[in-house]
Amino acid sequence: MIIKNEQNGKFYMFYTQRRASAAVPGSVSYCYGSDIGIAQADCGGAYWYYRGALKLDFEFGKNTFWAPEVIFDSASGKYHMFVSYIRGVHSEWKGKSVILHYTSLNLFDWDYLGKADVSEYNVIDPCILKLKNGIYRMWFKEESDKAHTAYADSEDLIKWKRKGLATFDCPQEGPNVFEFGGNYWLVADEWKGLSVYKSDDAENFKRQAGKRLLKENGSRYLDRGVGRHADVFVNNAKAYIVYFVHYNDNGIIESEDNHPPTVIQLAELKIKNGLLTCSRNDDIDINLI
Repeated sequence: MIIKNEQNGKFYMFYTQRRASAAVPGSVSYCYGSDIGIAQADCGGAYWYYRGALKLDFEFGKNTFWAPEVIFDSASGKYHMFVSYIRGVHSEWKGKSVILHYTSLNLFDWDYLGKADVSEYNVIDPCILKLKNGIYRMWFKEESDKAHTAYADSEDLIKWKRKGLATFDCPQEGPNVFEFGGNYWLVADEWKGLSVYKSDDAENFKRQAGKRLLKENGSRYLDRGVGRHADVFVNNAKAYIVYFVHYNDNGIIESEDNHPPTVIQLAELKIKNGLLTCSRNDDIDINLI
């Protein structure tokens, strides 16, 4: 996800920093034990460089952090991070997942507040948007309920009230909600491209007909493969989608026994005839302000 630092005006990307060099056949352990990495934007967002990884540990061991969401609260002058957490490193898709809450004054040094009370466990991938009525709404993957997207509301980012499900039609993860072109949009990863939903109240979402976004291979360097687990940020009246691919430019095909490296890509979103579209091969006109 991408956010502006209110202190220095620069843009930073927070992401799941996988351990590609630790991949072994038959194991997904390289997806565990991950830190949260940070990249900084330069040249208005046309160039990004690595700054390092956050130190978020609060208990013993090598533990797993996934899918950070960061939001700035202007009233308190603090940044709030909500991040998926699993204790330890697993060789299979296991472990009890929770969403943890941290705060910071500068985006780099974080204080641990505890577990977000949206569910006991089996929730991941938080996304937060402040609504026009001042309420904060969090969407997340509800793994205990057929991997649908659920949501909860809060007045202070501390106490959360579970509201129900935002989508019902199929399993998905990595939900991201944003406002663009006069509507709210929800994109979610269905492992075969990104599904799109549209809403005028950020509560009742209708699925967009047609192909999923980023389903077809791209032609840009290291942009082969399905686009996954995206974040969308709107800046200067333009919407940009940041996603990752398991690239296969060298003939590497993802499988349980073959784990190609992960690459983060960026493309522009547009609205055409009321539909959200993405031409991932187009040149990107980006100048973050």
